[in-house]
Amino acid sequence: MTLIRNAMTVDVEDYFQVSAFESSIPRERWEKLPCRVQGNIERIVTLFDEHRVSATFFVLGWIAERYPSMVRELSELGHEVASHGYDHVRVINQSRSEFRADVRRTKALLEDTIGAPVKGYRAASYSIGRDNLWALDELLEAGHAYSSSIYPIHHDLYGMPEAPRFAFRHQNDDGILEVPVTTVMVGQRKFPCGGGGYFRLLPYALSRWALRRVNRNDGEPAVFYFHPWEIDPEQPRQRGISLKTRIRHYLNLSRTEARLTRLLRDFSWGRMDEIFLHGRAG
Repeated sequence: MTLIRNAMTVDVEDYFQVSAFESSIPRERWEKLPCRVQGNIERIVTLFDEHRVSATFFVLGWIAERYPSMVRELSELGHEVASHGYDHVRVINQSRSEFRADVRRTKALLEDTIGAPVKGYRAASYSIGRDNLWALDELLEAGHAYSSSIYPIHHDLYGMPEAPRFAFRHQNDDGILEVPVTTVMVGQRKFPCGGGGYFRLLPYALSRWALRRVNRNDGEPAVFYFHPWEIDPEQPRQRGISLKTRIRHYLNLSRTEARLTRLLRDFSWGRMDEIFLHGRAG
């Protein structure tokens, strides 16, 4: 059986930019906080290089403005640079015109930075769903070829459980390609297995089993994601946050890099554009 190539993706944002900290860390404070994204990206790039993995980095425009050489280097090393929006505002909190401006501003910024087209987009916190599918039309109009912004699960912050599990065209054959983060079927239920907090909170063996099941039983490539701050147990700890948020953000940070190393070794990985736009070569 041909080894299926899966998509490895990184959402390039710093620890203080996550949606869970929106109420405790206002954007006006971002400039005053110590940034750790550059050092974490260097570690990730080294890890990918050791395992000969090319990946897709969904980069915030805010980050690209401050670290343009880092973003250019990602592209020069053979990784795909895609858009994560400008400053991690969830689409559910934007009007259509605000979203349009955000998407086009960030796409132009990233393209000017790397000198190449930016094909992909991922919404902050997978915040495109049944109530704002117009966002996919705006992405197509802006010139994006694909989105990875819908998570077909139930979640308290996001999710569109009725969405297809695998890549699909929005509306018709001319619509943008939407590539959801991967879920696994157990009986009649879908469970997340494409990274993020689930990868840190649950045993690695469960993630490996689920991804292998998707590759073997569904015959589909998986989409996996993580954040640079998830390999950084030394990041500044935030006070005044709920127990739920504290567990979600900080649990097992010290174990994530070792788990990623196993994941890179256990599966075949590539860029989103190469797998979903240019075919599924192993």
